[in-house]
Amino acid sequence: MLNISAIFQNADLLDHGIILEYQLPMSSRRIDCLICGKNDKKRDNAVIIELKQWSKCEESIGENEVNTWVGGAKRDVLHPSAQASQYRWYLQDSHTAFYEGTEPVELHSCAYLHNYDYDPGDVIFAAKFRQLVSESPIFTADDTDKLSSYLWNNLSNGDGIPVLTRIEESQYRPSKHLMDHVSEMIKGNPQYVLLDEQKVIYDKIFALVKGGFHNKQKYAIIIKGGPGTGKSVVAINLMADLLAQHYNAQYATGSRAFTQTLRKAIGPRGSIQVKYFNSYGSAQQNDIDVLICDESHRIRETSNNRYTLKTKYSPSPQIDELFKAAKVVVFFIDDQQVVRPKEIGSSYYIKDAAERHRAVVLEHELEIQFRCNGSEGFVNWIDNTLGIRRTANVLWSSEEEFDFKIFDSPLELENTIKDKVSQGFTGRVTAGFCWPWARQLNDDGTLVDDVVIGDYVRPWNARDELSRLPKGIPKA
Repeated sequence: MLNISAIFQNADLLDHGIILEYQLPMSSRRIDCLICGKNDKKRDNAVIIELKQWSKCEESIGENEVNTWVGGAKRDVLHPSAQASQYRWYLQDSHTAFYEGTEPVELHSCAYLHNYDYDPGDVIFAAKFRQLVSESPIFTADDTDKLSSYLWNNLSNGDGIPVLTRIEESQYRPSKHLMDHVSEMIKGNPQYVLLDEQKVIYDKIFALVKGGFHNKQKYAIIIKGGPGTGKSVVAINLMADLLAQHYNAQYATGSRAFTQTLRKAIGPRGSIQVKYFNSYGSAQQNDIDVLICDESHRIRETSNNRYTLKTKYSPSPQIDELFKAAKVVVFFIDDQQVVRPKEIGSSYYIKDAAERHRAVVLEHELEIQFRCNGSEGFVNWIDNTLGIRRTANVLWSSEEEFDFKIFDSPLELENTIKDKVSQGFTGRVTAGFCWPWARQLNDDGTLVDDVVIGDYVRPWNARDELSRLPKGIPKA
């Protein structure tokens, strides 16, 4: 921070409001520095400054990434201009100070790499980053005068404390433009079309949510359904249509893969409405109109994990954080589906928490099977055979459009699947969370064979933090 302090003094920015380590609302991310003041037209302005200690970086195959040494290893990380721009978009889309009123606070962003020597041919200035750098300029160790001029041009009239106060006293609420954007991205996707019972249950939930929101009472709506009944499709449509009517609806889940997939589908701008269950520790009472919790069986005991600083440990159960955050909480759940040992969500657990929060509980159930070619008989037979629940489908019927076989070895199973793929089918070998997952590659760059069953050995996919993977190795 000493480097940026010298820049402020060099630019004669001595009558300004400065926020260091500014936490983005409803997020664990922090802006390194936000400096506030008025521009030459005496309009409120703020500049985000992303600070980096890097001295060099290398090329990454990612569209918005570079590769550099951070956290004790070389990793693919966001280009500094991309990171600064994302913070700017986040605030412009979700902080009322930056979009409400006749003259909202104007917001700019840049990155300052104070240990980086300028080289126009450096990967950080590559052609693919040209647009990003034009939106959020990069200043290196050689650019102190340029950075001073950039800040002065936006903040030359000082008087920054009232601007800082305005920002601190503003509310977190997504703008109507953001709500419309997310809704349009979802409704234009054919994967999210509702069918039959899904539409019926959706209409009921939508009416209940709107009715519950306009009452003073807190509501918990529990939607039960087995795998393949379309819980997630209903949940996504619910968020899209509530946003279209400008309710602040958020979608949360405990699944990293599903969350990242949905964020990718709706784009980086809309991804701030899609979060994890552990994102609500700092939320205020009823910050959100409607919180849609998909895969609620993945709710954990607390939101604390091995990365949580001791000073940030929350004493509250995760379920209480979810109830506190929203006026209406919708839980989509399969009571028979447990993924990891520390995930404790269940209908009973939710209802017990609802009683503590004096919330009215409403329950509905999705029953029709949309996966597996709609074969409820097949799913029921699987459930009965594995002892998940007793059903009327006790015996296997050859009339089903499925082939079921027990193999003598996993190699025989894999070879049979490969044979099907060679015939034009799609195929995959899957496994449960029953083996360790290596954090590093072998010395030759290949994946470690974690899965070992006799003489059958296979690797998992690569962890997200692993970079520079050989071609053909997918990440988690």
